[in-house]
Amino acid sequence: MRHLHTRTTRRRTVAALTVLLLAVPGAPAVANEEGPASPALADGLALTPPMGFNNWNSTHCRAEFNESMVKGIADIFVEKGLKDAGYQYVNLDDCWALPARDADGKLVPDPARFPNGIKAVADYVHSKGLKLGIYTSAGTKTCNSAGFPGALGHEYSDAQQFADWGVDYLKYDNCNNQGVDARLRYTTMRDALEATAGRPIVYSICEWGQNKPWEWAADVGHLWRTTGDISDTWGSMLSILKQNLPLAPHAGPGHWNDPDMLEVGNGGMTATEYRSHFSMWSVMAAPLLIGSDLRTASDETFEILGNKEVIAVDQDPLGKQGSVVSSEGGRWVVAKEMKDGSRAVALFNETGSPQRVATTATSVGLPDAAAYTLRDLWQHKSYNTAGTISATVPAHGTVLVRVAADRRWNQHPPAVELGLDGSPLVQAGTRAPLTTTVTDLGRTPARQVSVRLSGPDGWAVKPTSPTTSAGLSTGRSLRTTWTVTAPQGTPTGSYDLTLKASYRSPAGLRVESVLPFTATVVVPPPAGTSGLGDLPWLSAANGYGPVERNTSNGESAAGDGHPITLGGVVYARGLGVHAESAVEYYTGAACETVTADVGVDDEKGANGTVAFEVWADGTRVASTGVLTNAMPAEPLTADITGARLVRLVVTDGGDGIDSDHADWADARLSC
Repeated sequence: MRHLHTRTTRRRTVAALTVLLLAVPGAPAVANEEGPASPALADGLALTPPMGFNNWNSTHCRAEFNESMVKGIADIFVEKGLKDAGYQYVNLDDCWALPARDADGKLVPDPARFPNGIKAVADYVHSKGLKLGIYTSAGTKTCNSAGFPGALGHEYSDAQQFADWGVDYLKYDNCNNQGVDARLRYTTMRDALEATAGRPIVYSICEWGQNKPWEWAADVGHLWRTTGDISDTWGSMLSILKQNLPLAPHAGPGHWNDPDMLEVGNGGMTATEYRSHFSMWSVMAAPLLIGSDLRTASDETFEILGNKEVIAVDQDPLGKQGSVVSSEGGRWVVAKEMKDGSRAVALFNETGSPQRVATTATSVGLPDAAAYTLRDLWQHKSYNTAGTISATVPAHGTVLVRVAADRRWNQHPPAVELGLDGSPLVQAGTRAPLTTTVTDLGRTPARQVSVRLSGPDGWAVKPTSPTTSAGLSTGRSLRTTWTVTAPQGTPTGSYDLTLKASYRSPAGLRVESVLPFTATVVVPPPAGTSGLGDLPWLSAANGYGPVERNTSNGESAAGDGHPITLGGVVYARGLGVHAESAVEYYTGAACETVTADVGVDDEKGANGTVAFEVWADGTRVASTGVLTNAMPAEPLTADITGARLVRLVVTDGGDGIDSDHADWADARLSC
């Protein structure tokens, strides 16, 4: 799909993988209460979510998308261990064909890009033990403006060509569909694929969730897009995650919810955010289709994409999509039942500061037990827990664990949780208090416990209470107070600190636990009334493009906004954002109100649905209902008296982030 925005968006596809299940020793077989749904198409395909690669994000329609590039990706799958990790599909996206069919109505591969044809590429990919995917649209033309032929009215002929070429996967888009009923269009291609003399082709329905395919497509395709296109931003990933999470009951072997391709490695998010992206897609049993350029990918990107323990969560043969256990204040617990009876549990922090995210073994569906084995899937370490599953999760981070009622739990050291009390905000040249905790979550004691806090060069970090304990029993904590001082003149911004705890298990094993986090150097807000478009923010996340000061969101590039305009009224100042968006300010308990006129910017015509919220120290203090472009600006006033942190949030109105250009017009802070 080309994004419903007027701009061109990058496209990503994620391919499917089969991995050996990470078995937690001693995990009991727990009956699945509902039982996984049978493969609706009963053809044995996509029994686990497809894994692979799609070229669009790497090449778009540029000349470099060609036979050599595709073969090179297959080589990289083998050389870099992605094939061994389970990635199978090397998928072509748009622009592989000529704009016109031949005299017989057949599709013609572009001879400049694919001089030996598609079958030669498929043969090469197959020789590597991999599979080839192809793309077209359930319309008269594909999504690219060049007007490549779509399959509407040519379904049986095109499907037979794909089968003759040896294609293993079809991504079927939704552009130029002429208003024909979606279910009819996609069912026709299903029937055409089934008519190809039994060629097994995984069928990916890419109709963007517009007609709720999760309600009707289980006997039509193997996977279906649940949202519009993802883009390489935190806000876009977060919006799509929230749309896909409630659809868990509709997924299962052979029929999967598809929240679009992986953005891991494309450069628009941090490594922490990409690990969250990969973790949450895996716990949702989403297709894992790599959308980054593997020819230039970093070692860190390959490390994330190749984490076999996380992949095993995605590829678990029970086929359950993870469900939300709790969600409050940006702290999410999502649990996925596994075939061996264990649970994969994601502790996800969508906020811009460290948060404690917690649940229990029984809350995620495990049976009562004396203790449990807890496996950290990013640290690749096992611990025992008395039943608490918790962690202080960095901003935009995810801790992904696998927990089992395991009779051999005592072979592992106790899990400890490193925590922070309060938000680490520092004014340069002033000592800031900070309290850390080390808590034993295990059934066994943690002995000879010590803790150390370190900061950037030149910072003074000093303990003001004990940093050691002879031992901690279950649920007990070592609580240490510190003073943290950034040198005078330190610029505002975020700085890395590290909390380390060391302890011994009852068997004498030395264990180290690490919590990296950021401290933010802040300046007090100015007295009086100030425009928020002129003040420094602590953090800014946006669904598309950057947050803009005193202009609208515009398009994807920084500084391409226009005068903020709501209902024909032009405002000189404010913030231009795009859902999902969050902009956070330090108010230092010195301010009283935030005011703004809010709404969807006129630049998007009739499009866009959003809702505005103001949060003060983690509590929502003001909000609107869903606003559309047809509504006039709505005045919004929030009482933030006594708050140290204020966050301005725009959500997508519940329908995804397409065209959600939102304005905090004439936004002011009174202190």
